[in-house]
Amino acid sequence: MEDTSVKGTSEKIYQAILIVILSLFALCALLPFVILVASSITEESTLLREGYFIWPRKFSLYAYEYLFKTNAAKVFKSYGITFFITIVGTTISLLIGPMLAWPLSRKDYKRSKILTLLVFLTMLFNGGIVPSYIMWTQAFHIKNTIWALIFPTLVMNGFYIILYKNNFSSNIHPALVEAAKIDGAGEWYVYFKVVLPLSKPILATIGLMVGLGYWNDWTNGLYYISDTNLYSLQHLLKSIVDNINTLSSMANSADVALAVSKMPGTSIRMAIAVIGVIPVMVLYPFFQKAFIAGIALGGVKE
Repeated sequence: MEDTSVKGTSEKIYQAILIVILSLFALCALLPFVILVASSITEESTLLREGYFIWPRKFSLYAYEYLFKTNAAKVFKSYGITFFITIVGTTISLLIGPMLAWPLSRKDYKRSKILTLLVFLTMLFNGGIVPSYIMWTQAFHIKNTIWALIFPTLVMNGFYIILYKNNFSSNIHPALVEAAKIDGAGEWYVYFKVVLPLSKPILATIGLMVGLGYWNDWTNGLYYISDTNLYSLQHLLKSIVDNINTLSSMANSADVALAVSKMPGTSIRMAIAVIGVIPVMVLYPFFQKAFIAGIALGGVKE
């Protein structure tokens, strides 16, 4: 007869070891962010002299003051633009991506293989930056418009289409589609009432990845936006850092050098990173519920 007390003790030891290991992993993930925040509220000279610590050696909010006193209006406007392109871009992506992937996953669609191959080829080859720039600016005329921050990213990622396709092939049984059609459902009804409700986990996962991509994107602004009124948050913060670096390199007089030396260089980079990541950290717990792994609803029996 098995000794349940020994089994219970070994199980508790195993759980304790597992908790310690996971806690160490969590600490390793949290520590860089703690150092980031501490560095952003540390005086610039102290930061350069003593390096990075998990607690600010000499407290200073000058980096944030420099950002919000001299660029407050631009920062808040760029926040609004970034929220807009993230919400709109993610919504459009979640609308058109599954629509392309659903017919590719259907075995009864004759052209699914060739179209899947074409989508896959876009993951291996692309025309490059120059042809893309010419296409978007001269054919679609999106330069210096808000759509320049949405469309180039929207139609370039075949990887998400393949993820959708594989998920549909695995979780949407053809018998469900056939049953719905026998009951009189059309293709659009099947797609919206059967396919999408059974695909919430993959929609949530890809939606989060697409949203983070839009939030952190600055290359579209760099290529297609020269109007400062349309700067996204990441593009604006990058331009602030570039301006400080330019002033530092051009400081050829004593007065200019003294003024530049008072500007936060390293600490402002940390503050910029904090400003960019805080909204994502605040919103992420609300979307975490959408990550439902291993759900495959259906009433099909083989």
